[in-house]
Amino acid sequence: MMLESQTETDISRIAREKKFHDQRFADDSKRSNKVGRFYRVAQSIKKEYEQLLIDKCKGLTIIEYGCGTGSYAFFLAKSHANKVIGIDISPVAIEVAKIQIINEKVGENLSFEVMNAEELTFDYSSVDLICGSGILHHLDLEKAIKSIANVLQPEGKAIFIEPLGHNIFINLFRTLTPSIRSEDEHPLIESDLKLIKQYFKNVKIKYFYLSSLLAILIVDFPGFKLVLSILESLDQFLFKLPFFRNQAWQVLIQISDPLKK
Repeated sequence: MMLESQTETDISRIAREKKFHDQRFADDSKRSNKVGRFYRVAQSIKKEYEQLLIDKCKGLTIIEYGCGTGSYAFFLAKSHANKVIGIDISPVAIEVAKIQIINEKVGENLSFEVMNAEELTFDYSSVDLICGSGILHHLDLEKAIKSIANVLQPEGKAIFIEPLGHNIFINLFRTLTPSIRSEDEHPLIESDLKLIKQYFKNVKIKYFYLSSLLAILIVDFPGFKLVLSILESLDQFLFKLPFFRNQAWQVLIQISDPLKK
C-alpha cells in the first residue's frame, strides 16, 4: 500500500509540474515582470556556465535537461556538439522548440523530446554531457541524479545552475511570490548537495550571489555593473566560509565520473 500511495503521489506531483510549465511557456510575462531585476544581477553565473559548455561540447552527445523552449540546446548545436537532445516535461515547450528548429534551419544534430527528467529513457552509459539551468530543484532529486548517473558514460560530466534554499531573505521573497513558482519546487539545501556526492566521484560546487543581491536596488542606475562587480568579488571572499556559502542564492554544479548503482 505504501508503495502504491507513493507512486500516486509522484504521478500527482509530475502532473502539477507539467501543468505549471505548460502555462509558463505559453505566457511567461507574469514571472518575468517579478524576477527580471534578480536575473539582471545573475549574469556572471550564466557566463561561466556558457563558457564551460563551449569548452566541453565539441564532438559530444549532449542532453539539455529541462530545456524549456530550448534555452541552450540551440547554442550547443551551433557550437560543434555532435548531437544535442533537449528534453522537457512540457509538450508546449517542446513544440515551440521544434518550430524554432525549422525557423532557424538548425542542422540534424539537434532534436527535442517530451520526457520525465527523473526517468531518462536513453541507453545506459550513452551520453557524454548533461546540462541544465534551474531544473533539479523541481524534481525528486535522488531519482533524477540516479538516472543521470546511469545514462552518462563512465567519464561523463554534468553541469547545472541551481538555486539554494537557505537564505532567509530569498525564501521570504519566494513565500511572497507563490504564483511564479510551482507548488513542488524545492531550492537545494546542504543535504541535497551531499546526496549528489553519493552518485559522482567528482563534485565541484561554486557559490554565487550574497552581498551582490544588493545590486538589485540599483539595476537601472549608472554604475550598476561596477557596483555589482565589486560586490561579487566580496562574495567570493565570503564564500570561503561554510556559513556564507549556504547563504548564496545560486550554485554552479559540475559533476563527473558517475558511480553506477
